[in-house]
Amino acid sequence: MDILLLADPPGEAPTRNTLEILAAARRMAGPAHGKVTAAVLGESPPAFSAALGRAGADQVVRLHHPLLTHYQADVYLAALQQVAGAVGPQVVLFADDSRGREIAPRLAYRLRAGLVTEAMGLRPTDGGLVLQRQLYGGRCVAELPVARFPVVVTQKLRSIEPAVEEAGRTAEEVQLAVTLDAALTRTRVLRKVAEEIRGVKLENARVVVSGGRGLRGPEPFAKLTELAQVLKGAVGASRAATDAGWVPASWQVGQTGKQVSPDIYIAVGISGAIQHLAGMSGSKTIVAINTDPDAPIFKVAHLGVVGDFKAILPPFIAKCREAMEG
Repeated sequence: MDILLLADPPGEAPTRNTLEILAAARRMAGPAHGKVTAAVLGESPPAFSAALGRAGADQVVRLHHPLLTHYQADVYLAALQQVAGAVGPQVVLFADDSRGREIAPRLAYRLRAGLVTEAMGLRPTDGGLVLQRQLYGGRCVAELPVARFPVVVTQKLRSIEPAVEEAGRTAEEVQLAVTLDAALTRTRVLRKVAEEIRGVKLENARVVVSGGRGLRGPEPFAKLTELAQVLKGAVGASRAATDAGWVPASWQVGQTGKQVSPDIYIAVGISGAIQHLAGMSGSKTIVAINTDPDAPIFKVAHLGVVGDFKAILPPFIAKCREAMEG
Protein backbone atom coordinates (compact mmCIF):
# COMPACT_ATOMS: atom_id res chain seq x y z
CA MET A 1 0.00 0.00 0.00
CA ASP A 2 1.57 3.29 -1.12
CA ILE A 3 0.98 6.40 0.99
CA LEU A 4 1.27 10.08 0.06
CA LEU A 5 1.38 12.59 2.90
CA LEU A 6 1.60 16.36 3.12
CA ALA A 7 4.49 17.55 5.28
CA ASP A 8 4.14 20.75 7.29
CA PRO A 9 5.74 23.91 5.83
CA PRO A 10 9.47 23.16 5.62
CA GLY A 11 11.95 24.24 8.26
CA GLU A 12 15.16 22.83 9.62
CA ALA A 13 13.35 19.80 11.04
CA PRO A 14 9.90 18.18 10.62
CA THR A 15 7.22 19.30 13.08
CA ARG A 16 5.64 16.89 15.53
CA ASN A 17 2.48 16.86 13.38
CA THR A 18 4.52 15.68 10.38
CA LEU A 19 6.31 13.05 12.47
CA GLU A 20 2.95 11.73 13.70
CA ILE A 21 1.53 11.24 10.22
CA LEU A 22 4.84 9.70 9.12
CA ALA A 23 4.39 7.15 11.90
CA ALA A 24 0.82 6.49 10.76
CA ALA A 25 1.96 6.19 7.14
CA ARG A 26 4.60 3.60 8.01
CA ARG A 27 1.97 1.52 9.81
CA MET A 28 -0.41 1.85 6.86
CA ALA A 29 2.31 0.72 4.47
CA GLY A 30 2.23 -2.52 6.42
CA PRO A 31 4.43 -5.60 6.31
CA ALA A 32 4.42 -5.47 2.49
CA HIS A 33 6.58 -2.33 2.79
CA GLY A 34 4.59 -0.01 0.55
CA LYS A 35 6.19 3.27 -0.42
CA VAL A 36 5.72 6.34 1.80
CA THR A 37 6.02 9.59 -0.14
CA ALA A 38 6.17 12.99 1.58
CA ALA A 39 5.13 16.03 -0.45
CA VAL A 40 6.97 19.24 0.43
CA LEU A 41 5.37 22.38 -1.01
CA GLY A 42 7.59 25.45 -1.31
CA GLU A 43 11.31 26.03 -0.83
CA SER A 44 13.00 23.81 1.72
CA PRO A 45 16.57 23.26 2.91
CA PRO A 46 18.22 19.93 2.03
CA ALA A 47 18.34 19.06 5.73
CA PHE A 48 14.54 18.98 5.82
CA SER A 49 14.26 16.27 3.16
CA ALA A 50 17.03 14.28 4.84
CA ALA A 51 15.17 14.43 8.17
CA LEU A 52 11.97 13.18 6.51
CA GLY A 53 13.94 10.24 5.16
CA ARG A 54 15.37 9.37 8.56
CA ALA A 55 11.83 9.55 10.04
CA GLY A 56 10.31 7.06 7.61
CA ALA A 57 9.74 8.62 4.17
CA ASP A 58 10.92 6.51 1.22
CA GLN A 59 10.53 9.38 -1.22
CA VAL A 60 10.36 13.16 -0.86
CA VAL A 61 8.63 15.04 -3.66
CA ARG A 62 9.59 18.71 -3.67
CA LEU A 63 7.48 21.30 -5.47
CA HIS A 64 8.90 24.74 -6.16
CA HIS A 65 6.55 27.39 -7.52
CA PRO A 66 6.11 31.10 -6.72
CA LEU A 67 2.45 30.52 -5.80
CA LEU A 68 3.47 28.01 -3.12
CA THR A 69 5.37 30.56 -1.04
CA HIS A 70 2.37 31.09 1.24
CA TYR A 71 -0.43 28.67 2.04
CA GLN A 72 -3.46 29.12 -0.20
CA ALA A 73 -6.04 26.34 -0.08
CA ASP A 74 -6.92 26.43 -3.78
CA VAL A 75 -3.27 26.51 -4.84
CA TYR A 76 -2.28 23.66 -2.52
CA LEU A 77 -5.30 21.68 -3.69
CA ALA A 78 -4.31 21.99 -7.36
CA ALA A 79 -0.70 21.12 -6.59
CA LEU A 80 -1.58 18.05 -4.52
CA GLN A 81 -3.98 16.80 -7.19
CA GLN A 82 -1.07 16.81 -9.62
CA VAL A 83 1.23 15.10 -7.11
CA ALA A 84 -1.36 12.37 -6.46
CA GLY A 85 -1.70 11.86 -10.21
CA ALA A 86 2.06 11.40 -10.54
CA VAL A 87 2.55 9.19 -7.46
CA GLY A 88 -0.66 7.12 -7.64
CA PRO A 89 -1.05 6.39 -3.91
CA GLN A 90 -3.71 4.19 -2.32
CA VAL A 91 -3.89 6.57 0.67
CA VAL A 92 -3.42 10.34 0.84
CA LEU A 93 -2.71 11.33 4.45
CA PHE A 94 -3.03 14.71 6.18
CA ALA A 95 -2.66 15.87 9.76
CA ASP A 96 -6.10 16.76 11.10
CA ASP A 97 -5.24 20.44 11.49
CA SER A 98 -6.75 23.51 9.83
CA ARG A 99 -4.99 22.79 6.52
CA GLY A 100 -5.90 19.12 6.49
CA ARG A 101 -9.54 19.78 7.32
CA GLU A 102 -9.72 22.41 4.56
CA ILE A 103 -8.03 20.46 1.79
CA ALA A 104 -8.81 16.77 2.43
CA PRO A 105 -12.54 16.71 1.52
CA ARG A 106 -11.97 18.76 -1.63
CA LEU A 107 -9.06 16.58 -2.73
CA ALA A 108 -11.11 13.43 -2.09
CA TYR A 109 -13.82 14.79 -4.39
CA ARG A 110 -11.32 15.58 -7.15
CA LEU A 111 -9.68 12.15 -6.90
CA ARG A 112 -13.06 10.37 -6.67
CA ALA A 113 -11.73 8.91 -3.45
CA GLY A 114 -13.19 7.93 -0.12
CA LEU A 115 -12.71 10.16 2.92
CA VAL A 116 -12.11 9.40 6.60
CA THR A 117 -11.49 12.32 8.96
CA GLU A 118 -10.00 12.29 12.48
CA ALA A 119 -8.68 8.75 12.22
CA MET A 120 -7.16 7.85 15.58
CA GLY A 121 -6.10 4.27 14.98
CA LEU A 122 -5.46 1.91 12.09
CA ARG A 123 -4.93 -1.74 11.33
CA PRO A 124 -3.48 -2.99 8.04
CA THR A 125 -5.18 -6.14 6.71
CA ASP A 126 -4.37 -8.42 3.79
CA GLY A 127 -4.61 -5.97 0.93
CA GLY A 128 -6.75 -3.56 2.91
CA LEU A 129 -6.98 -1.19 5.82
CA VAL A 130 -9.23 -0.67 8.85
CA LEU A 131 -9.39 2.83 10.33
CA GLN A 132 -10.67 3.76 13.77
CA ARG A 133 -12.53 6.95 14.56
CA GLN A 134 -14.08 8.31 17.76
CA LEU A 135 -17.82 8.97 17.79
CA TYR A 136 -20.07 10.92 20.16
CA GLY A 137 -17.23 12.95 21.63
CA GLY A 138 -15.10 9.90 22.38
CA ARG A 139 -17.82 7.77 24.00
CA CYS A 140 -17.23 5.00 21.48
CA VAL A 141 -14.88 4.03 18.66
CA ALA A 142 -16.03 2.99 15.19
CA GLU A 143 -14.00 0.68 12.96
CA LEU A 144 -14.18 1.63 9.29
CA PRO A 145 -12.95 -0.97 6.79
CA VAL A 146 -11.73 0.75 3.62
CA ALA A 147 -13.75 -0.88 0.85
CA ARG A 148 -12.04 0.81 -2.09
CA PHE A 149 -9.02 2.94 -2.89
CA PRO A 150 -7.83 5.62 -3.12
CA VAL A 151 -8.89 7.06 0.22
CA VAL A 152 -8.05 10.43 1.76
CA VAL A 153 -7.45 10.37 5.53
CA THR A 154 -6.85 13.00 8.19
CA GLN A 155 -4.99 11.69 11.25
CA LYS A 156 -6.20 12.94 14.62
CA LEU A 157 -3.34 14.76 16.27
CA ARG A 158 -1.77 13.36 19.45
CA SER A 159 -3.42 9.99 18.86
CA ILE A 160 -0.18 8.30 17.78
CA GLU A 161 3.42 8.55 18.91
CA PRO A 162 5.61 10.52 16.47
CA ALA A 163 8.07 8.69 14.24
CA VAL A 164 11.60 8.37 15.58
CA GLU A 165 14.43 9.22 13.23
CA GLU A 166 16.61 6.28 12.25
CA ALA A 167 20.25 7.09 11.61
CA GLY A 168 21.45 6.16 8.14
CA ARG A 169 17.96 5.94 6.64
CA THR A 170 17.55 7.98 3.45
CA ALA A 171 14.79 8.94 1.04
CA GLU A 172 14.83 9.38 -2.71
CA GLU A 173 14.40 13.06 -3.56
CA VAL A 174 12.33 14.06 -6.59
CA GLN A 175 11.64 17.50 -8.04
CA LEU A 176 8.17 17.72 -9.56
CA ALA A 177 7.09 20.54 -11.85
CA VAL A 178 3.46 21.60 -11.39
CA THR A 179 1.24 23.87 -13.44
CA LEU A 180 -0.54 26.46 -11.31
CA ASP A 181 -2.69 29.35 -12.52
CA ALA A 182 -2.39 32.71 -10.75
CA ALA A 183 -6.22 32.90 -10.91
CA LEU A 184 -6.27 30.28 -8.15
CA THR A 185 -4.96 32.86 -5.71
CA ARG A 186 -8.17 34.37 -4.35
CA THR A 187 -6.57 36.08 -1.38
CA ARG A 188 -3.35 37.97 -0.79
CA VAL A 189 -1.09 37.61 2.25
CA LEU A 190 -0.30 41.12 3.44
CA ARG A 191 1.40 40.26 6.70
CA LYS A 192 2.05 37.25 8.91
CA VAL A 193 1.86 37.72 12.66
CA ALA A 194 3.12 34.89 14.85
CA GLU A 195 1.79 34.49 18.36
CA GLU A 196 4.52 34.84 20.95
CA ILE A 197 4.92 31.58 22.83
CA ARG A 198 6.89 31.56 26.04
CA GLY A 199 8.15 28.19 27.09
CA VAL A 200 6.86 24.93 25.66
CA LYS A 201 4.02 24.79 23.13
CA LEU A 202 0.72 23.54 24.51
CA GLU A 203 0.44 20.68 21.98
CA ASN A 204 3.95 19.42 22.78
CA ALA A 205 3.98 19.88 26.56
CA ARG A 206 4.60 16.85 28.76
CA VAL A 207 2.64 18.54 31.54
CA VAL A 208 -0.54 20.60 30.93
CA VAL A 209 -2.36 22.55 33.65
CA SER A 210 -5.84 23.55 32.48
CA GLY A 211 -8.53 25.73 34.04
CA GLY A 212 -12.24 25.92 33.42
CA ARG A 213 -15.46 27.64 34.40
CA GLY A 214 -14.90 26.73 38.05
CA LEU A 215 -12.09 29.30 38.30
CA ARG A 216 -14.76 32.03 37.98
CA GLY A 217 -12.46 34.57 36.34
CA PRO A 218 -9.06 35.23 34.74
CA GLU A 219 -7.11 35.94 37.94
CA PRO A 220 -6.72 32.28 39.08
CA PHE A 221 -4.93 31.47 35.83
CA ALA A 222 -1.90 33.19 37.35
CA LYS A 223 -1.69 30.31 39.85
CA LEU A 224 -2.09 27.77 37.05
CA THR A 225 0.72 29.49 35.16
CA GLU A 226 2.92 29.35 38.25
CA LEU A 227 2.27 25.61 38.61
CA ALA A 228 2.94 25.01 34.92
CA GLN A 229 6.25 26.88 35.14
CA VAL A 230 7.33 24.83 38.15
CA LEU A 231 6.53 21.61 36.26
CA LYS A 232 8.04 22.93 32.99
CA GLY A 233 4.67 22.57 31.30
CA ALA A 234 2.03 24.68 29.57
CA VAL A 235 -1.32 26.19 30.49
CA GLY A 236 -4.57 25.18 28.81
CA ALA A 237 -8.24 25.99 29.28
CA SER A 238 -11.72 24.72 28.61
CA ARG A 239 -13.92 26.36 25.99
CA ALA A 240 -15.97 28.02 28.73
CA ALA A 241 -12.85 29.87 29.94
CA THR A 242 -11.77 30.99 26.46
CA ASP A 243 -15.30 31.99 25.41
CA ALA A 244 -15.51 34.14 28.55
CA GLY A 245 -12.37 35.96 27.42
CA TRP A 246 -10.37 34.97 30.50
CA VAL A 247 -7.51 33.54 28.41
CA PRO A 248 -6.58 33.48 24.69
CA ALA A 249 -8.50 31.16 22.38
CA SER A 250 -5.20 29.45 21.50
CA TRP A 251 -5.19 27.95 25.02
CA GLN A 252 -8.37 25.97 24.41
CA VAL A 253 -8.14 22.19 24.78
CA GLY A 254 -10.98 20.15 23.33
CA GLN A 255 -12.81 18.93 20.28
CA THR A 256 -12.72 22.40 18.70
CA GLY A 257 -9.40 23.39 20.27
CA LYS A 258 -5.95 21.85 20.72
CA GLN A 259 -5.44 18.10 20.97
CA VAL A 260 -2.99 17.21 23.73
CA SER A 261 -1.59 13.96 25.12
CA PRO A 262 0.82 14.90 27.92
CA ASP A 263 2.29 12.65 30.57
CA ILE A 264 0.30 14.62 33.19
CA TYR A 265 -2.91 16.61 32.64
CA ILE A 266 -4.11 18.66 35.61
CA ALA A 267 -7.73 19.84 35.24
CA VAL A 268 -8.67 22.58 37.68
CA GLY A 269 -12.32 23.63 37.88
CA ILE A 270 -13.20 21.70 34.70
CA SER A 271 -16.42 19.70 34.82
CA GLY A 272 -15.40 17.32 32.04
CA ALA A 273 -17.82 17.82 29.14
CA ILE A 274 -17.31 15.28 26.37
CA GLN A 275 -16.09 18.03 24.00
CA HIS A 276 -13.24 18.81 26.41
CA LEU A 277 -12.44 15.15 27.05
CA ALA A 278 -12.08 14.58 23.30
CA GLY A 279 -9.06 16.89 23.32
CA MET A 280 -7.19 15.40 26.29
CA SER A 281 -8.35 11.80 26.67
CA GLY A 282 -4.97 10.57 25.44
CA SER A 283 -3.23 11.97 28.54
CA LYS A 284 -1.25 9.30 30.40
CA THR A 285 -2.20 10.57 33.87
CA ILE A 286 -5.18 12.84 34.56
CA VAL A 287 -5.46 14.77 37.83
CA ALA A 288 -8.77 16.53 38.56
CA ILE A 289 -9.45 19.24 41.15
CA ASN A 290 -13.12 20.15 41.52
CA THR A 291 -15.58 21.08 44.24
CA ASP A 292 -18.30 18.87 42.71
CA PRO A 293 -17.74 15.19 43.61
CA ASP A 294 -20.13 14.17 40.82
CA ALA A 295 -18.29 16.09 38.06
CA PRO A 296 -17.82 13.89 34.96
CA ILE A 297 -14.08 14.65 34.96
CA PHE A 298 -13.67 12.27 37.92
CA LYS A 299 -14.83 9.34 35.76
CA VAL A 300 -11.71 9.64 33.58
CA ALA A 301 -9.28 11.01 36.18
CA HIS A 302 -6.59 8.76 37.61
CA LEU A 303 -6.31 11.00 40.67
CA GLY A 304 -9.09 13.23 41.97
CA VAL A 305 -9.24 15.90 44.65
CA VAL A 306 -12.63 17.21 45.80
CA GLY A 307 -12.14 20.69 47.19
CA ASP A 308 -11.56 24.39 46.55
CA PHE A 309 -8.60 25.00 44.24
CA LYS A 310 -7.77 28.18 46.21
CA ALA A 311 -6.91 26.05 49.23
CA ILE A 312 -5.34 23.18 47.27
CA LEU A 313 -3.07 24.89 44.75
CA PRO A 314 -0.70 26.90 47.04
CA PRO A 315 0.56 23.89 49.07
CA PHE A 316 0.52 21.74 45.93
CA ILE A 317 2.73 24.25 44.10
CA ALA A 318 5.05 24.43 47.09
CA LYS A 319 5.42 20.64 47.20
CA CYS A 320 6.01 20.47 43.43
CA ARG A 321 8.67 23.19 43.64
CA GLU A 322 10.36 21.36 46.51
CA ALA A 323 10.35 18.10 44.51
CA MET A 324 11.65 19.73 41.32
CA GLU A 325 14.43 21.57 43.12
CA GLY A 326 15.37 18.52 45.16
